[in-house]
Amino acid sequence: MADDLPVGGGPIHVSLYMGPKLARLVPQEVTEALLSAQITSTAGERSGFQLAFDLTKKGAIVDRLLPEGFFDPKTRVILTVAVKGTPVVLLDGLIVRQEVGASNQPGQTTLTVTGEDLTLLMDLEERTDRYPNLAPSQRVERILGKYADYGIDARIIREQVPQPPREQARVDYQTGTDLQYVNDLARANGYTFYLDPGPVPGRSTAFWGPEQRLGQRQHALNVNMDVNSTVDQLTFAYDGTAREEPQVRVQDPVTRQAPLLAQPDISPLRPPLGRRASPALKRKTLTGTAKKDEALAKAEALGRAATSADAISGSGQLDVNRHGYVLRPRELVGVRGAGVTYDGDYYVKSVTHNLRPGSFQQNFTLSREGLIARSNVVRP
Repeated sequence: MADDLPVGGGPIHVSLYMGPKLARLVPQEVTEALLSAQITSTAGERSGFQLAFDLTKKGAIVDRLLPEGFFDPKTRVILTVAVKGTPVVLLDGLIVRQEVGASNQPGQTTLTVTGEDLTLLMDLEERTDRYPNLAPSQRVERILGKYADYGIDARIIREQVPQPPREQARVDYQTGTDLQYVNDLARANGYTFYLDPGPVPGRSTAFWGPEQRLGQRQHALNVNMDVNSTVDQLTFAYDGTAREEPQVRVQDPVTRQAPLLAQPDISPLRPPLGRRASPALKRKTLTGTAKKDEALAKAEALGRAATSADAISGSGQLDVNRHGYVLRPRELVGVRGAGVTYDGDYYVKSVTHNLRPGSFQQNFTLSREGLIARSNVVRP
């Protein structure tokens, strides 16, 4: 894969950095041997990647770099693309596995490396720790501070339901990896946790907070609009059993009564994107809440109601050159041409980037909580 990739009518510039911790631009031979790159980014999950290199020709990769450990596990990999001169960091992660496929057929001997984003660092060691007098967001801040050496900045949103720490009543413990504990705290508050690479190579942001469903939309996805279409096909689904109504009880220590808590308002976590919200057909009783503080139980109920709210989903494939922009995950985007019921704004749940010589495709999934756009206008 050459440095300047002719994708359709416009060039896409690909840059690859690798190194043990401080990644640097790879030698030209490595860039030219890159056959394909696949990077998947999903809200609330760790991002993964797979890079394939051509080993057919004897060269630096086979003779020197591979034996010296240039592609060994825990090697840092950063990949950026520039579309119309605008650079975007798609990947900042670590190699986990390498595979060499030797073949007698010309052009079929390959090196494939797979890996995950830098949150892998948080999942390598189990530890026991205690957090007296620290709210959930303060605990996350303390944990993420340990990974600043990798250029990770923390963006932490204070929990929606305040849970003031009271050491006399309870001390919160961590048993497991940092990543497990941070994800557990996110789920308990209806939040998400992920690593967003960029905006420049070597820097990234660890985000702990609600899904970002406010602010500027990305350029719209157009379907069924003739020459103005940027997506060949979009598929939508409405799952009537997706949304749940959580049933939560907290016991009064004096009266021993355990009344049912009122249903939480999820709009602070899930600002509505559809005009007609899908109803909750299922009721789900959350166990283990009776002995908890009321604030913890309320946060758990809010989290369960919010994370199950997205009954509407969409999926499709995008040609970056035709669209003209790189679709970013975990942000909002508008849809045009799908009809009154499914047009409007969506949250981009996941994006898989597929890069090959002459091609840059994106597979994506969308979600929102209701039908019918709230506005007749989306960003073009």
